[in-house]
Amino acid sequence: MCGISGIFKTTGHEQINRQEIFDMMDVLEHRGPDDSGHRLREYYGLGFRRLSIIDLQSGNQPIENEDGTICVICNGEIFNHIELREELRKKGHVFRSKSDVEVLVHLYEDLGERFLDRINGQFALAIIDEKRRSIMLARDQFGVMPLFYTLVDGTLLFASEIKALLTNPLVRREVDLVGMDQFFSLPHTVSPRTMFKNIKNLAPGHLMYAEAGKPDLILNQYWDLDYPLLNEEIERHSESYYMERIEELLLQSIKFRTRADVDVGAFLSGGLDSSLIVCMMKALSQNRRKIFSVDFENEEFSERKYQKIVADQLEYEHYSVPFKVDDIAERLEKVIYHTEAPVKESYNSATMALAAKARQQGIKVILTGEGSDELFAGYPSYRFDQFRKLRNQNDLSSAEEKMLRNKVWGDPLFKYEADFLKLKEDKKAVYSQQLNGCFDDFDFTNHQLVNQSKIAGRHLIHQRSYIDLKVRLMDHLVSDHSDRMLMASSVEGRFPFLDIDLVNFIRTVPPDLKLNNFKEKYILKQTAKKFVPEAIINREKYIFIAPGSPFLLRKNYDWINDLLSYETIKRQGYFNADEVERLKKKYLDPDFSLKTSIDTDYMLMIIMFCLFIKKFDMPSL
Repeated sequence: MCGISGIFKTTGHEQINRQEIFDMMDVLEHRGPDDSGHRLREYYGLGFRRLSIIDLQSGNQPIENEDGTICVICNGEIFNHIELREELRKKGHVFRSKSDVEVLVHLYEDLGERFLDRINGQFALAIIDEKRRSIMLARDQFGVMPLFYTLVDGTLLFASEIKALLTNPLVRREVDLVGMDQFFSLPHTVSPRTMFKNIKNLAPGHLMYAEAGKPDLILNQYWDLDYPLLNEEIERHSESYYMERIEELLLQSIKFRTRADVDVGAFLSGGLDSSLIVCMMKALSQNRRKIFSVDFENEEFSERKYQKIVADQLEYEHYSVPFKVDDIAERLEKVIYHTEAPVKESYNSATMALAAKARQQGIKVILTGEGSDELFAGYPSYRFDQFRKLRNQNDLSSAEEKMLRNKVWGDPLFKYEADFLKLKEDKKAVYSQQLNGCFDDFDFTNHQLVNQSKIAGRHLIHQRSYIDLKVRLMDHLVSDHSDRMLMASSVEGRFPFLDIDLVNFIRTVPPDLKLNNFKEKYILKQTAKKFVPEAIINREKYIFIAPGSPFLLRKNYDWINDLLSYETIKRQGYFNADEVERLKKKYLDPDFSLKTSIDTDYMLMIIMFCLFIKKFDMPSL
């Protein structure tokens, strides 16, 4: 994993400012502290910061083809590079290094943009084709690797993180109000939206193309999760068949993701997903690996018991990182700096602490279990969907609520988290008079969120799975919760459940084998019995709820008091200062507590948003 950046002049004749490339590279040093490289030509410039993981000696970038006309910079890993390299050599291609990324220039020579279909990896890349005077940007299917861009006066700027774009004087800082409303309504902003107006997040599974002399950007989707239609005939196999294929593909995924010239470790939460990953790592290799767990001081949150069960079975080096609730507040500013957006939960700071410990122990690569819940119906909401369907509860909603659901999801009966009407009422109470005056303009329900054609006519479990991947996993759990928190300590995260071959198979697994008699992850648990201790498989799913705003407010931190002062809120213009004062008083009441599974912590969201405004010097309205 690394950091990439670049400038491309669509006019085709403007000179690139060398210092602008270097400025972008400098703020990405945490993503690549081991080496750097750049390439400057008349109409483009590329910058690269390297975290060396494969081919430590000669794998720096940019990397060229044989005649230097095709050039690539890539943040990420091409896991099937060994197999691709052998295939390309047989076709006559010459390699100058053992870098996994070098296969990209030769694949592009042979296949053009179709080369993306041959890759098993996690990547965000830029390819320059000097013969066509063009650039292609692309991002992996699940958005593991970030890639942001903006087009200003014919200048295309792109980078692994927004802060690199902000170094350029062409780029203005302004809050994207639709992004803000998405933040207050959903787990996170959804690609291509960001919190910065006119700065876009290249959506997972997409590529973008620009050519010198042509002002327009061409955006194409090369992959999307496409579940079977309800009326589509899919051959059903035995339960053992699905178990065997899941085991085979997950083992292959882990084998791919442990390919590295440095030590590979893992995070162990004590839940099924991370436990299965580390147990399969042991099955594949007897190498003694390092694994890392968070141990919360509050026994209510601690998973120490389950972490120890797995660690004792594996005999790995197990590092338990003590974590106090005070540690959350101390890291919040750093969390916001690296996520480049406000966050709705404070537990990102625990992931940041784990990554710091891993790096301290010499680990550059970490495997984690993200993606399983979304693919195997692991969240309680999958069960709730079935309960509501059996009781016909969704059909009891008002006509206006159904209209909004149909507008956003393409299905009037599908409910995702909150009711839209109640959500709208709550937000308008918090937003300032100025924002409420133009609410319809930035109301997230008035802007396309997902591809509704991939939801319509699908099984209810598959509908939620698709939406969870797009709205929760890709831009939230994999991006701000994982990539950004790990890369703050120069550690690469890899996600075995997000293997393209595995996911393409999971889409064919019957829904009743994912949620079976209201038992979530049924087929995965059956598969895991061969590897994971029974106590882990049989435990109830644990959802960690980090301390919210009542805890932070009662600590009386000066920096929070400053953020929420009446004068500051009034001057910034985003929120109703009187409503913020009312909420502060309510949350500070010793008898007040949030029902964590029901209540929305608007006060925490306001704190995080205000911290974001301060950290990135965003203008007032």
